[in-house]
Amino acid sequence: MNNIFPMKNSIKTLIVATVFCIQANAQQPDSSLTGTTVNSNVVVDTMLPTQVVRVKNLKFKETTSSPYKLNWKADVPIIAGGIGLTALGVKRIADRRDLTPAELAQKTADNVPWFDRHSAGWFDKRADDISYPPFQASFAMPLLVGVLNKNMRQDYGKLMVMYLETMAITGALFTNTASIAGRARPFVYTDKNGNAAPEVDEAYRRSGNNQRSFYAGHTAATAAATFFTAKTFSDLNPNSKARVYVWIGAAAVPAFVGYMRHKAGMHFLSDNIIGYAVGAATGILVPHFHKVKVKNLSVTPQAGGRYNGLLVRYKL
Repeated sequence: MNNIFPMKNSIKTLIVATVFCIQANAQQPDSSLTGTTVNSNVVVDTMLPTQVVRVKNLKFKETTSSPYKLNWKADVPIIAGGIGLTALGVKRIADRRDLTPAELAQKTADNVPWFDRHSAGWFDKRADDISYPPFQASFAMPLLVGVLNKNMRQDYGKLMVMYLETMAITGALFTNTASIAGRARPFVYTDKNGNAAPEVDEAYRRSGNNQRSFYAGHTAATAAATFFTAKTFSDLNPNSKARVYVWIGAAAVPAFVGYMRHKAGMHFLSDNIIGYAVGAATGILVPHFHKVKVKNLSVTPQAGGRYNGLLVRYKL
């Protein structure tokens, strides 16, 4: 019976199997078979017009089959394209010209959408410094968790390819969006009272490098790395009690980075929200689209000495 009910994808499954049998040649059931035990796992009951095979005492065993499948014809071009587009976006940001004095004069709180106006003129160097350690540490999370967790370690090669793809896509989206949008950072603007941040001189406010607030790249990259870690950990450890804590950590780290980037005056609130959403979506969807497709329901013809029927298997 174990050959009829294989385990797949390292997930313990519950299989509900019922064999519907039509008695051959419309004969009446043989009473001599009533309640006959064929073996320790199967009981044939012929008291009914149809025979029913009841399965009991099934024991399932974990397998190490991977839930992921790479498609090199798609993955290689996506990774190469993402890296190339990221490099292009970085160059376009570096080539952005400085604001003229007249353009800088227009950077006032009144010219900021109402939902972001509260942070116009903000600047906090300490908050900016605090945002970097968790941002940088997030890049190591998939590598570290992948090594420490046995199930992930067995799939490490595929995970690293998917992780590279995740970050290539994230980088391409952020750098090119920022270079095209050209939104100034909050500290470039004056506050509602018309005052600029005293710690920032005019030349720094005018710098073309500071016209890339939309959307928040640090927040997006952090979310991509942490949510990728949570998604792959959950897929490879479906029964682990640690899953909830991994997801909480995945959500909390980029939220903290985004808060610090906002407080530092590097990004508006909307920049961080969008960066968070884009990064989280990329971190989840890349592994999701690499998952092996498994059919939950299968129907297989079955035939025996005195019956014909169907084996129905459903994976929950």
